[in-house]
Amino acid sequence: MTAKLAPLAALTLWFLAGCSPRVALEAPKEPITINLNVKIEHEIRIKVDKDLDQLFKDESDLF
Repeated sequence: MTAKLAPLAALTLWFLAGCSPRVALEAPKEPITINLNVKIEHEIRIKVDKDLDQLFKDESDLF
């Protein structure tokens, strides 16, 4: 009985060895692009605020 199961067991082990999972980590082929539009908008707000502060100082009787 075991002589009949031996080839079947060997064949099963061969199939299981071929189905081993593969995990691979690879770097992206294209460079990573970071959009900096938020920083540019922030700088524009600061300039407007400073201009308004200067305008209010120069024209104190505006309101």
